[in-house]
Amino acid sequence: MKQLFLIRHAKSSWRQPQLDDLQRPLNGRGKKNAREMGLRLAAMAVQPDLIVASPAKRTRKTAKEIARGCGGKETLLRWHDDLYFGSPASYLELLVRLAAEVDVLFLVGHNPAITEVAEFLTGSRFGNIPTCGVVGLEYSGQEPFTAAEGGGKLLFFDFPARWRDASAG
Repeated sequence: MKQLFLIRHAKSSWRQPQLDDLQRPLNGRGKKNAREMGLRLAAMAVQPDLIVASPAKRTRKTAKEIARGCGGKETLLRWHDDLYFGSPASYLELLVRLAAEVDVLFLVGHNPAITEVAEFLTGSRFGNIPTCGVVGLEYSGQEPFTAAEGGGKLLFFDFPARWRDASAG
């Protein structure tokens, strides 16, 4: 059984508006949320074989913090331009190329592509995956990580605001 985790980068900082979009860092909340999401994945016994992220600074940092939180090693990280510049189709092409390499894959990217890919693969409607949101999918059968519509079974959809809402009530 193979698993895919589609992750939107954590909350970025706009303190330096002159920075190029690729160089925008995480803000304090984003760093905290990424660490927490990693711990949350660890609590579910999720261990990535590979984490592929956009080369943008905020996605690289999100990937590193999640890797640390869930006990993954930073050596499992790769940066891929198609996750920054790419369309949902390029996310799906990358997914299919990586299918033979790993059993548990994290893709860390940007909206709107990450939401569109999650909706396409699960057949579910999320509307908008919020910052540091994670959609977990499971694949079974002969051709895991296919780019087929509805090809992945939705395991969960989680995001940091859900934790804050739960602790407030």
